[in-house]
Amino acid sequence: MSRSPAHELWIGLDLGTSSLKAVALDADGRAVAETREEYATARPAAGRAEQAPADWVAAAHAALAALAAAAAPARWGGIGLSGMIPTLVTLDDEGRALGAAFTWEDCRAQDEAGEIAAQIGVAALYASTGQPLDGRYLLPMYAWLRRHHPGRASRTALVCGAKDFLFRRLTGESLTDPSTATGYGCYDLRTGSWSAEAAQLGGVSTTAGRPGNPGLPTVVAARETRPLVGAVARTLGLPAGLPVCVGAADSVLAAEALGALAPGAVAYVWGTSTVVLGASKAPVDDPERRCLITPLAVDGWGVEMDLVSSGAAVAWLARLLGFGAAGQGRVFQAAAAAQDAAAPVALPFVGVGEQGALWDPDVRGTLLGLDLSHGPEDVARAVLDGIVLESRRCLERLTTLGLPHGEIRVAWRHADPWFCGRLADISGREVLIGEPSQTSSAAGAARLAALAGGAELPRDAGAWRRIVPDRTAARAWQQRRTDYETVMLPLQRLYRTWPRQAEN
Repeated sequence: MSRSPAHELWIGLDLGTSSLKAVALDADGRAVAETREEYATARPAAGRAEQAPADWVAAAHAALAALAAAAAPARWGGIGLSGMIPTLVTLDDEGRALGAAFTWEDCRAQDEAGEIAAQIGVAALYASTGQPLDGRYLLPMYAWLRRHHPGRASRTALVCGAKDFLFRRLTGESLTDPSTATGYGCYDLRTGSWSAEAAQLGGVSTTAGRPGNPGLPTVVAARETRPLVGAVARTLGLPAGLPVCVGAADSVLAAEALGALAPGAVAYVWGTSTVVLGASKAPVDDPERRCLITPLAVDGWGVEMDLVSSGAAVAWLARLLGFGAAGQGRVFQAAAAAQDAAAPVALPFVGVGEQGALWDPDVRGTLLGLDLSHGPEDVARAVLDGIVLESRRCLERLTTLGLPHGEIRVAWRHADPWFCGRLADISGREVLIGEPSQTSSAAGAARLAALAGGAELPRDAGAWRRIVPDRTAARAWQQRRTDYETVMLPLQRLYRTWPRQAEN
């Protein structure tokens, strides 16, 4: 098919935690069309989060149809993919999804993660994978499935992630990229291939799979493409053979879209969870195994920490305080009206455990110091301050590991200036907020598709709002941090012995 680069449109799909976001970028890197398709998450028990893969396919088809109606498909140069990791999908030998997918919010496989890590050695596993393995990774998730649902496991021929499942539905091929592969828990960064030892412990094969002994997708470069299958092209009225780019994890594609790629630059990607990703020229060795080490989409490495309880905690708080499902903005308004000295102390870990730089799967959300003088604004301030303080913990970890003290580039559709100001004050870093968009990850996927097609889209097409730290706020934050850590340490010890709900 003949294409004119000056007239191309590049499509990005981001399969996120609560919705699929899609964007069409023009040759100047500007969004000419955007859409969003939501889907449900089932939470059948504490610590569980499940989604229907069929809902993702329906969302992708609806989003592509909406973009096609707004931006002529004849001008499309390619489609790039981004997705949440890790999320477990099991397929039979005909490529059909078996049962519900377990999303990254699901932590039922914590025991299996501990068993795998103990057999390999925690330090050895981290040195190989760059991941401090816990129950959210695909390998222990599948090990849990084998233990508790052997019937489903006996029919599983392929274990894959959410984005990789969508890529297969669009192209018919089972491929993944290095950044997404890190979410499986058995990808060896040193060799750029699957670790047979780790995979075997989870009941997965690194060779061609079959029912009961499933395989894994083939790992290829993020920029590799395959043609859109004819049936999907005909159904949606898209060009035959349209290239579909393998893409990458949502975090690294957000960094790509933000241009947070220079050493020390930080991508702060607010969503259901929040990614704090520092860019590095080379892999970083974290002796305390707090950070996720991941290949970036094009070049370089990401040193990543993910705050599980951030956007989800704000949405929970909006419901708790009666602000409604769409009232997250009111949470920030209420918090801004509170007085620092009056607020109680909150551990914001309502998402069941925390990763970030804390990396404690047992810690839980807690609110201490309440009295009758406190109102909704004080509770909101306490929870948001907890998120800010955990963000600082992540940023300090990047500095400890030797990354330069760079600026923070924020990806957040409705970025709250008050919150971003507090992030700047507590970190001593300048914070840059870009133009609102559906998702930076989808934009990053579109940019990667353009690179795969031989086009490099300009950066910083929109204006940035720059927030400079207030140096006089440091003393107040120091006291707030002391109060927070004083509460944190004994509660961490308590929650390690807290009764856990039985999983089966």
